[in-house]
Amino acid sequence: MKAEPLRQIQAAYKFSACNFRRQYDFFILSGNWAHYASRRHHPNLYYDHAHVRVFYDLRDETIRSLKSPLSRLAARAWIGLHSRLDRRSIAHVDRVVANSEFTAGRFKKYLGRDSVVVYPPVDTAKFHYAGDDGYWLSVNRLFPEKRIELQLEAFARMPDERLVIVGGSDRGDYSNSYASDIKSKLPPNVKLLSSISEEELAGYYGHCRGLIATSKDEPFGMSAVEAMASGKPVVAVREGGYVETVIDGVTGYLVDADIGEIVRAVKEVSRDPLKYKYRCIEQAGKYDVGRFLEGMKALLP
Repeated sequence: MKAEPLRQIQAAYKFSACNFRRQYDFFILSGNWAHYASRRHHPNLYYDHAHVRVFYDLRDETIRSLKSPLSRLAARAWIGLHSRLDRRSIAHVDRVVANSEFTAGRFKKYLGRDSVVVYPPVDTAKFHYAGDDGYWLSVNRLFPEKRIELQLEAFARMPDERLVIVGGSDRGDYSNSYASDIKSKLPPNVKLLSSISEEELAGYYGHCRGLIATSKDEPFGMSAVEAMASGKPVVAVREGGYVETVIDGVTGYLVDADIGEIVRAVKEVSRDPLKYKYRCIEQAGKYDVGRFLEGMKALLP
């Protein structure tokens, strides 16, 4: 069952119907729909990454992005109903763990629950500095909230710089039409790769000059940490989890979601990309797998 929202409804139903109470003593739930299992499974811990943003902070933006009036009407009805079920289910969660301070704040705002923050695990050992092949990297799904159009417009103003975008899209009006629009507007100095292996991606990190990240209110931003683990500076918008991971002026630059600011930051990094290397690697170490395991173990009974 792949059609949206049937896929999400099916996931919520399956989690709510599962029953493993006799098999385990403690339950860790992770993912947008896993908390539906919390009603039957106690004690539990829910690790929140972004929590169904279309129900909350991206609700209006998502509805507006749909081209058909009928699709917008159906989406509004589905979001209204399912968001109420979502809040009801969260009430059965014993403890909430957020993947960033930003995510914790958003969870508190929309769902009224406090969270403990444990940053996600990044296997930093998989990433290595391999030189500077002169291109910038962008790693994200082709979704409207990623604001990839900012990257395209910025690099259209910098014909001497190159950008490689790694990211695919899902089915449906929400992402597919956006992805099609992005593909039709690629400047000559921008290349899009829809699907590559993890090893290939690590190679792109290792050889790039730096990472561009423009996602709106990104909950954490794994790509920024992966880039820094590769010794590469990050130019990211001053929003969401990027504010917690990127040290402005040290491991890259935090900028407004403004094309001119992105251009200036890219040019600044390109003057001496190597100077950011060691501080980037040091900063990425704060989010290594070991730190995550320590944080999670401290929350277990």
